[in-house]
Amino acid sequence: MSPETKLKVAKLSDLTIGQLAAKYEKLFGEKCRSRNRRYVHRRIAWKLQADDEGGLSEQAILRATVVAGESLIRLTPPKSRKSKKDESKVPEKWDSRLPSPGNLIERQYKGQTLHVLVLTEGFEYDGEHYKSLTAVARAITGTHCSGFYFFKLGQAK
Repeated sequence: MSPETKLKVAKLSDLTIGQLAAKYEKLFGEKCRSRNRRYVHRRIAWKLQADDEGGLSEQAILRATVVAGESLIRLTPPKSRKSKKDESKVPEKWDSRLPSPGNLIERQYKGQTLHVLVLTEGFEYDGEHYKSLTAVARAITGTHCSGFYFFKLGQAK
């Protein structure tokens, strides 16, 4: 890169975003749609370097055009798919600290990984049905313990 181009690129750091946008519009001949200073700065620096050194070769431009023509370009984002988890109905008075019914709660305890299935009416652990998470924690530990505290649910991380 020539010393003149290096000086031009260095001077870009002193410009405001408005001045960078104006320079972008002048160099590229199109409206600057971004207000991200770093992005606009990099695009202008690239253009100055490309103009100084000749830019891409004809062969590279031709190859890029062919590749772009073969690629599938999506103009709109895909429609969101509803998963089975979304389809399960959550009761009206559902505790927000709990995952929706059908999900598993996992916890490491004394070297074992515990899995508790969340049901619409209670919980299932080790093949048995429990009315509350506290009852599950009591069955595991043998002492009274808050189920939410034991499974670390609803706590600030």
